[in-house]
Amino acid sequence: MERELIINSAKGSVEIALVEESRLVEFHKENTNNNFSVGDIYLGRVKQLVPGHNSAFVDIGYQRNAFLHYSDLGPQLRSLNKYINIARSDKNSVPSLENFKPEKEIDKHGKIVDVLKKDQVVLVQILKEPISTKGPRLTSEMTIAGRYLVLVPFSNTIAISKKIQSEDERKRLKFLIESIRPKYFGVITRTAAEGKSVSVLHEEMKGLQDKWNKMFEELKTASPPMKLLTEIDKASVLLRDILNDTFNKVIVNDKDFYNNVKDYMKQISPSQVKIVKHYSAKTPIFQQYGINRQIKSSFGGTYTLKSGAYIIIEHTEAMHVVDVNSGPKMRRNSQEEAAITVNLESAKEIARQLRLRDLGGLIVVDFIDMRKAENKRMLYNEMKKYMENDRAQHTILPLSRFGLMQITRQRTKPAIKINTSEVCSLCGGTGKVQPTSLIIDDLERDLKFILNSGNKSKLHIYVNPYIYAFIKHGFPSLQMRWFFEFNKWIRLHKDDFYGINEYKFVDGEGDEIRIK
Repeated sequence: MERELIINSAKGSVEIALVEESRLVEFHKENTNNNFSVGDIYLGRVKQLVPGHNSAFVDIGYQRNAFLHYSDLGPQLRSLNKYINIARSDKNSVPSLENFKPEKEIDKHGKIVDVLKKDQVVLVQILKEPISTKGPRLTSEMTIAGRYLVLVPFSNTIAISKKIQSEDERKRLKFLIESIRPKYFGVITRTAAEGKSVSVLHEEMKGLQDKWNKMFEELKTASPPMKLLTEIDKASVLLRDILNDTFNKVIVNDKDFYNNVKDYMKQISPSQVKIVKHYSAKTPIFQQYGINRQIKSSFGGTYTLKSGAYIIIEHTEAMHVVDVNSGPKMRRNSQEEAAITVNLESAKEIARQLRLRDLGGLIVVDFIDMRKAENKRMLYNEMKKYMENDRAQHTILPLSRFGLMQITRQRTKPAIKINTSEVCSLCGGTGKVQPTSLIIDDLERDLKFILNSGNKSKLHIYVNPYIYAFIKHGFPSLQMRWFFEFNKWIRLHKDDFYGINEYKFVDGEGDEIRIK
């Protein structure tokens, strides 16, 4: 499978497109000014306890207090609090857990008021980014993630990714991790660790432990609320989590960001540094690689499939609802056959849409009704197969008696919503626009002004595709008549993003010629 990561870095934000087999499957937009990202670790202060919800609100510096539920405290909360107190009270303390004596685990079904108190200083990690009117969701069960390993303080558990299926490899990794892990640090071994040598794993283990040690040193003098450890940027997170041999290109438009990505690639996969490319052309990177077109066609309320069938995606406060429709162009041999054909095609697109829009929470899909039990099982199995590449945790239930499929998908941030409709800037929604002849008159007036001003270089005109076709039409075309009139060949280019009355003049150096 060919995979490309295309990164559009602009002032204040970074847009990242993951493309598989020329199809956009994931789209991420990160505000570079955002200081509250999943994985960041903060020293916070408990502002309010809510016994009714068995939760607490914690000040970590966000405009709204962050939410910490009892279930997210982790069994080793007492050990974590003891560790914090040692760091803040003893300036000569060391970060190692070698001689640390763990405390008793908290009761799994206990009460928040028994383990936390108001104004208490707590060490927390962002579990979910702020969503809508809600602040970040927190956890006290720390994890420090690397490419191959995830370090879990105050734990002795070694977990191996379920995607590593070879029993011999699982045993090998478990033996290696047991020999290199620090005392009282659990380790989650990621899928990317499969086949890696002990030296590679040990090197990353040291790097993760260094992060923990650095955070401990900052903890000694930190005053809440304060960030102690930050997650790497979104592009690097994607490279860390999904990079494999199937990646063909990582293309970045910003030089500084390109250098950062390249440096990070040298750390995690030196053999693949060559696939990182810097895009320097004048055409916007997302336009050059067709990302804008795919975004506009994919993020509407209705998405039409190749067969003519279509799906409708609606959002409510409680859930996302997807409706599957056969469409007027669908060939029908029998109702059952048509239903399973449409449903299977729709299931593949729905799996893509869930990743692309990053929909989380409860998703209900209303497939076309089918009578045969084997077709229902086939659809369920295929849906599971289509969602195998989805990195978000998800659960899929078989079709209900009403023909509905229920899916739950991990939500870590707001779903991506892109408005693909707009009021026409030319007609204001009236449906009436300036006649083509008047648009051409304006264009020719500006063209004559430029040529009469003594412009000797090559001249390019960028126009809407409709105007492009109008100028190219016939023999002699309008473009040819310009050549005879001005004794100069005007190069014409069409741009899908130009309105019908918009055009731009560019000289041979690629600089726009502006007419006051």
